[in-house]
Amino acid sequence: MTEPLRNLALGKFLTTICVLALLGSACHAATVAGIVNGADGAPFQGAFVEAQNSKTKITVIVLSDSQGRYRIPDLPAGDYRLFIRAVGYRADPRSPVTLAADQNATFDFSLQKAAVRWNEISKYQASQLWPAAKGRDLLFEHCNICHQFQSRIASVHRDLDGWRDRIAFMRDAMHFSIFLGPNFSDQDAEEVATYLNSLFGPDSTLPKSPAEMPAYAKTLRPFSSEAMNIVYVEYDMPAPSRMPFSAAPDKNGLLWIPDFGLANKITRLDPKTGEMKDFSIPFAGTGGVHSAVPAADGSVWIAEQGPNRIGRWDPATEKITEYQDAYLPGKEGIEDGGSKHTIRIDPSGKVWATGVPLVRFDPETGKFARVVEGEYTYDVKLDQNGDAWFTSIIANKIGRVDAKTMKVTQWSPPTPDSYPRRMEIGPDGMVYSGEFRGGKIARFDPKTQTFKEFPLPGPDPSPYGLGFDADGYLWYDSHNMDLIGRFDPRTGQVVEYPFPHDEPAIREFFRDAQGRMWYGTAPNNKVGYFYLAGKNGGASAPAK
Repeated sequence: MTEPLRNLALGKFLTTICVLALLGSACHAATVAGIVNGADGAPFQGAFVEAQNSKTKITVIVLSDSQGRYRIPDLPAGDYRLFIRAVGYRADPRSPVTLAADQNATFDFSLQKAAVRWNEISKYQASQLWPAAKGRDLLFEHCNICHQFQSRIASVHRDLDGWRDRIAFMRDAMHFSIFLGPNFSDQDAEEVATYLNSLFGPDSTLPKSPAEMPAYAKTLRPFSSEAMNIVYVEYDMPAPSRMPFSAAPDKNGLLWIPDFGLANKITRLDPKTGEMKDFSIPFAGTGGVHSAVPAADGSVWIAEQGPNRIGRWDPATEKITEYQDAYLPGKEGIEDGGSKHTIRIDPSGKVWATGVPLVRFDPETGKFARVVEGEYTYDVKLDQNGDAWFTSIIANKIGRVDAKTMKVTQWSPPTPDSYPRRMEIGPDGMVYSGEFRGGKIARFDPKTQTFKEFPLPGPDPSPYGLGFDADGYLWYDSHNMDLIGRFDPRTGQVVEYPFPHDEPAIREFFRDAQGRMWYGTAPNNKVGYFYLAGKNGGASAPAK
């Protein structure tokens, strides 16, 4: 072969390799890498290193490994802000960092000691460090609908009237809620305001840092070296306080986000560009859009917890049509009388929604069929037969609705008051549920109708959001410990992973066509996805 032909063949080969690489990662992309050292000069494991694109605001987040090394791959050319997060430490950010295509840039960080802040601890840690009082119990039980305490309580200081005002605002906004509605009295509100004033008021009884308390060290738990190979990619919501509860992919790779609380919108995200577009619901009060799930025909169905409605976004008009369900007599306007929580679409196009009660909606007739009366149903999933499986948190049951006969069968897990919240149907056909109060993953075999429970690690595992990845692992959000975990159904083993923010509050995980696991973190006003390094076009796993 002549030299020109050899070069042409080589060029075609390299072009082919580059095109193939585009399927998983960017062919022309920059990489940032470096070393993170602690205040003592030794390599530091577990620091979050983040690169945020100044134009798109897309942020890629990795962790430093056991030798202090980090690597952020596949960054498009552009300007970035590079910064680091580690509880009890600080380091100066690098900004602006201008990256060219194919550039390999190196930035090392030396951490300095810093105070641990009260908004950097988990709910579990707060339960161990805050003084016991009725106000604390009420706060933990009733004030965890949209967020916990870190972002909107421990991050600010108010006097007693200021805390009263904020509690009054939340009671008004969430008037329908079983937690802040009729079941939360004026006396309860005063107890919580007084307690918050004692913690975060002018004369706080707390030390400046939780690390000053002897019990703080006992609440710390290390992560394994294996857990350092996770990569997060996050997107900021287009306006403050959107409370994104999840991010569900449609057939075109766009993500649909329910904006809970007062926003009264759903948001569509283009993950390639970071562009977001809002669509408003007609309802004028507190909509509480809890769930948004795309259907096969391109529409998007939503559950509105506040007004007991479901809605359909029409891809042709880009408008939302709402459908009002009836309330129980005497309980109009409150969650005890009717609510819509989580939504799924079955193969026939009928829409299932949990809440009070579980319902199936027929889009052709516009009518609701009430399935499980008198129970607060939480999650719903469809199996391969089209039957609907659901959790019932207060009744402490899981159940199945035969889609043909509408017959309901229910089973109680072995652990009393386990509070089964989310559920998933596994690749093995088993039904998995997270026992929020029981701290376990429950596996139910539909054939033998038997349970097997798997205790999760940690003092307060509190599994909330669940989702299977492409390799058959079940991921869960540990709501009270501010981490995510990967459960292996084959062995029962768990790997716990740090999350880049306090107060993740992840309600659901959705897997897209590329195998990326999507989530919403409402208190942090972000949505994102994660993958393990070495998968989905990511970097090779760090050497151990």
